[in-house]
Amino acid sequence: MRIGELSKKSGVSRDTIRFYEKQGLLQCEAREAANNYKSYPEDAVMTISVIRDAQAAGMSIGDLIVFLSQLHATYGDDFDGFTFLDEKIQETEERIAASERFLDVLTRTREALRIAPYESD
Repeated sequence: MRIGELSKKSGVSRDTIRFYEKQGLLQCEAREAANNYKSYPEDAVMTISVIRDAQAAGMSIGDLIVFLSQLHATYGDDFDGFTFLDEKIQETEERIAASERFLDVLTRTREALRIAPYESD
């Protein structure tokens, strides 16, 4: 599929797709000889979804490069995938716990505001 279709299917801009490609997070399948258009594989939509979810969870572009390279089995024999994933799981669990604590503070604050007497000028 071409970049416009990938953009529509994935919900990200063409510039974002180009950025992901430049960073090595996304690869095009081929270029059409007649017009030099890039063609992306169908699984590029899923790859973009993984990238977006990982970024939302706090994973850096550098870590994403390592992670996706490992998924595509091109990173190298000395890469310890289990250790890398264990560290990312731990970091993500810590962010989730912090988010849950903050959500609890927000919820309790909202409840306190409901109970507190309303002051008007």
